[in-house]
Amino acid sequence: MTSPKSLAKSNKIEIFEDFKIRKYFNKEKEAWYFSVIDIVAALTSQKDYKKAKSYWTTLKNRLKKEGSEVVTNCDRLKMLAQDGKMRLTDVADVKTILRLVQSVPSKKAEPIKLWLAKVGYERMQETIDPEKSVNRARDNWQKHGRSQKWIQQRMMGQETRNKLTDYWSNNDIKKGEEFAILTNIIHEEWSGLSVKDHKKIKALKRENLRDHMNEAELIFTALAEMSTREIAESMKAKGMEKNKIAGKKGGGISRKARVELEEKTNKKVVSGGNFLENRTKKKKFRSKNLLN
Repeated sequence: MTSPKSLAKSNKIEIFEDFKIRKYFNKEKEAWYFSVIDIVAALTSQKDYKKAKSYWTTLKNRLKKEGSEVVTNCDRLKMLAQDGKMRLTDVADVKTILRLVQSVPSKKAEPIKLWLAKVGYERMQETIDPEKSVNRARDNWQKHGRSQKWIQQRMMGQETRNKLTDYWSNNDIKKGEEFAILTNIIHEEWSGLSVKDHKKIKALKRENLRDHMNEAELIFTALAEMSTREIAESMKAKGMEKNKIAGKKGGGISRKARVELEEKTNKKVVSGGNFLENRTKKKKFRSKNLLN
């Protein structure tokens, strides 16, 4: 895949080679949305905006006739147009953009198509042999500079998490929103911060919070989730209300341990640190102030 020459500091524009791609970050959904016409223009090397728009209109009509979900999954947002005014335009998230790329005959799209095929094959292999997915995760963390000790703690924490979510699945808790609500209750109870606020002080957007936790944060998260599961099992908790109670109690156990450790060491467990590259001093300063 051809890499961008540079990224704009603003959340509004990304530069792909010589093409400006308008974008918008939805804080509620924690998802980036990109201008479809701008993506089409970059893939087809079309500098003329009207011709790129016409290309997208033709492609959109073809995809509709084929019954493709790509068009259905596109949204409409107001973005700054060439005339300086905010105008409605088609936008899509990364998942939809990747599907759109597969519909565009372009040399620039070919590396992306090959990568998608490779990823698809690897996921099929992991379904047959789950150990491959575990090894892939370990390899990825190593490539990002994580220590062996951190990786071990991260994987042990994930196992604890999986046991909890298995319990939820078997006791009338739905994946998605209900999982997220209970996770947030547990996290806020032990850390004093919502998942969203914890990500904020670490200057994270779509990144996985656990992948940017320090040693102590991973351990206290695991303690909270293990305690929640054991309490839920002892209560024979079913449904949201009973599991909310278990979550608060489990998170409370981890909170007491966190507070005691902080008193003994005079050091905060929850940290603004992360593993992102090129963090700015401004973000570090903001994170530090939010913790105090």
